[in-house]
Amino acid sequence: MIEQQNIVQDERAILVGLVYGTQTETMVNEYLAELAFLAETAGAVAVKTFIQKLPRPDSKTFVGKGKLEEIKQYVQKHGINLIIFDDELTGSQIGHISDALGIKTIDRSDLILDIFARRAKTAQAKVQVELAQYQYILPRLKGMWKHLERQGGGIGSRGPGETEIETDRRIVKDKIALLRKRLKEIDKQATTQRQERGTYIRVALVGYTNVGKSTLMNLLTKSDVLAENKLFATLDTITRKVVYEQTPFLLSDTVGFIRKLPHHLVESFKSTLDEVREADCLLHVVDISHPGYEDQMGVVDHTLQDIKAFDKPILTIFNKMDLYEETVFDPWLDEEVKRDLLNQLKARWERETHNNCVFVSATERQNIDALRNTVLDKVKQLYEERYPYLTQFY
Repeated sequence: MIEQQNIVQDERAILVGLVYGTQTETMVNEYLAELAFLAETAGAVAVKTFIQKLPRPDSKTFVGKGKLEEIKQYVQKHGINLIIFDDELTGSQIGHISDALGIKTIDRSDLILDIFARRAKTAQAKVQVELAQYQYILPRLKGMWKHLERQGGGIGSRGPGETEIETDRRIVKDKIALLRKRLKEIDKQATTQRQERGTYIRVALVGYTNVGKSTLMNLLTKSDVLAENKLFATLDTITRKVVYEQTPFLLSDTVGFIRKLPHHLVESFKSTLDEVREADCLLHVVDISHPGYEDQMGVVDHTLQDIKAFDKPILTIFNKMDLYEETVFDPWLDEEVKRDLLNQLKARWERETHNNCVFVSATERQNIDALRNTVLDKVKQLYEERYPYLTQFY
């Protein structure tokens, strides 16, 4: 793993978003809210957001000169030491912006990679993240090195910028080749392990990051998977054997998806995502209390299509129903009206998922028995279809 430093916990950050193309200001505000959560997960405090509307990003400074000057004045007045852009920056843009503002400049991809670098625990995850880091910086070498050499520790500094020997493009390419070779070896081991699981039906939890997959994993398997209110709490795929009514199957908790997930990260985590590709059934967990939960569902569906895993049986689990009721329904609302609205919501999604959905609250353990029974029915059906001769499984 690339040498790491501890995050500077008091990093004060400003966030910058650009309204251009098909994006609306509402969409950009939602993206920036998520970016603030990412920053918090990495150990920074987002104290201010800046939004500008332009036909296209400025080739040198991403935002216009006037907006950059406004940001500079705010930075100097409030002691800001980090600026995070919601869109990917080129190496040249990073160099120009950091020169103009005199502070560390990173983008969403760099921030996500930093979080992944913190969270990576196993050898596989560490190699995957390191490979993604080098692939990210390779096209940005020319503009980044001068900036990275003077930025010290903290968010965005967890990587190649901290070491002098990695300043040469050829060396970085050699390092990428080496990491790919190492990852290929790990992939072979992982493939062998999956093949050794025999004829068990495999079920994988998928979903947007921080929707409650790990909490559900713990409830369904009675295991102790890390579950916390932070993005990307789970990086490594965790697989447990589960037995319901003498019917065994394998359940895996996988890394969460997110908007604008860096392409190199998806590529590097191919072996981890193989668990999703090779699963017999997917449990798509949705945080229904999130105001943009339908957009998040779209991101997950799009990612599943990208990794060619969208043609599997999918059970949609609408989680956090308790929070949904708290945030959507006013306290004075009549109970009968509330029940009618909930029934309408459930009826809508039952239609759209062809009755392949369950509504639960993992933290409150609401409707978990119904979820277990539904999963069991799916698993039994898959055994009957795939292995009709293994009658002991169903």
